[in-house]
Amino acid sequence: MDADVIVVGAGLAGLVATHELTRAGKRVLVIDQENAANLGGQAFWSFGGLFLVDSPEQRRLGVRDSLELAWRDWSGSAGFDRLHDEDSWAQRWARAYVEFAAGDKRGYLADLGISFLPSVGWAERGDLTANGHGNSVPRFHITWGTGTGVVAPFTESALRAADAGRVTFRHRHRVDELVFTDGAVTGVQGAILAEDTSARGEPSNREVVGDFCLSAPAVVLATGGIGGNHEHVRRHWPTRLGTPPARMITGVPAHVDGRMLDIAAEAGVRLVNRDRMWHYTEGIQNWNPIWPGHAIRILPGPSSMWLDALGRRLPAPYLPGYDTLGTLRYLRTTPEIAPYDHSWFITTQRIVAKEFALSGSEQNPDITHRNRKALVRERLFGRQAAAPVEAFKQHGADFVVADTLDDLVEKMNSLTDEPLLSPVGIREQIRDRDLQVDNAFSKDAQIQGIHNSRRYLGDRIMRTSAPHRLLDPAAGPLVGVKLHVLTRKSLGGIQTDLDSRALDLAGNPIPGLFAAGEAAGFGGGGVHGYNSLEGTFLGGCIFSGRAAGRAAAAQI
Repeated sequence: MDADVIVVGAGLAGLVATHELTRAGKRVLVIDQENAANLGGQAFWSFGGLFLVDSPEQRRLGVRDSLELAWRDWSGSAGFDRLHDEDSWAQRWARAYVEFAAGDKRGYLADLGISFLPSVGWAERGDLTANGHGNSVPRFHITWGTGTGVVAPFTESALRAADAGRVTFRHRHRVDELVFTDGAVTGVQGAILAEDTSARGEPSNREVVGDFCLSAPAVVLATGGIGGNHEHVRRHWPTRLGTPPARMITGVPAHVDGRMLDIAAEAGVRLVNRDRMWHYTEGIQNWNPIWPGHAIRILPGPSSMWLDALGRRLPAPYLPGYDTLGTLRYLRTTPEIAPYDHSWFITTQRIVAKEFALSGSEQNPDITHRNRKALVRERLFGRQAAAPVEAFKQHGADFVVADTLDDLVEKMNSLTDEPLLSPVGIREQIRDRDLQVDNAFSKDAQIQGIHNSRRYLGDRIMRTSAPHRLLDPAAGPLVGVKLHVLTRKSLGGIQTDLDSRALDLAGNPIPGLFAAGEAAGFGGGGVHGYNSLEGTFLGGCIFSGRAAGRAAAAQI
């Protein structure tokens, strides 16, 4: 045997499993098709949000949360409707994960040196129903260090273990097949790829220079999802979301290709809920890209006005920051706008400065580098938006700026093949909206949401602009942003039991095989059901990777 356990995938879930295995004294072989610069995988590029329940950060801000409320929110969002089949383990994983988020999760992370900003974000505010999708309270805890800060303790653990001889890395090794012996998985085999010195996140070559076969009593698959492979996204795109856009932009590196999922399925591993996926509608083209089609998501506050491709305001609950997949479904299934691949924000400089944040560790250098002074200076007291946002406003292909609405609409029309927007129609809608901000009362759902947001201290200070008229010159200039569908996560995957053991087509554990992270639908083959509450992807990698590592260690 080459090791006690082989971990396939050096992203967050694989590194967490490795951390647990080496703590248990096991020898681990970590295999990844990319080079050493990519340790941590796509989690490195993330904003670093983590879902926690009834945390000290929440309580200090006056947020009352509970396990019961969080579970109601999760259940209403997930909409598990395959309980006797594909959701049979997913729902159990979901309950276990919410209990983890309300219990041991914060202590587990604190022991690793992971800490959070004092302000808690309110993501996925939901579909405006008490028992449906969405977070009833803010739960999005941003890690000091963003995604790099989440990945770092586990990367450092693996590197220390490598120095001690307990971990061996096999970079540029692409797994093409699981090896079985008497019905148990006992190793992997595949191709050795040519050396590649590409920087983190950049595409690497696929030149084959050799082959390999490695053995161990247990194998953990932590190979991620399909977001970097548009062919796979289109193959599994569900009819309930209409038709996939003719053009999408990409929120993850190219190596997030989903190929190991098909390899596992061909080997008799059960994959479930492959029609569930998580893509964003607020994607913008990166003016300084790292990977092909590199896109960034705007993390919006609640105040920008959202228009479809024809210039009509999106109805509630399809408001900025509320219902990700509901908005995607609306844009892709409404007949007259489905032929178009974009929508629009119209907003003001005042809103951009206070409310616009960008996904990605590289887009948040103040938080990534734990620079508290820069965070306070730019995000609390700066008249401009954070520097990366201003850079997109200046250089980004999807941003236009103007002092008057007529000029703004003309510039917006210049970004499409034909002029679809009418300044007269848009002005009328803005005037209707602006009439609703003159007092503390409103019949407009979005204005009600802004008032509600500002009742929460964290949003009032950090994320929600004081209500104002969009056409108020003092709030300007006006800003228009063309928004695209950005591919990100697959929510289904390898079905696993609560020990992260991969199941076969009959629902029985496959001896020697475990799965974790996005490859396992973040646990059970679909812990999120149909909808994420956000901050749950990194946390799902940690929770399922921890379970896989501990269970595999106990098996050896």
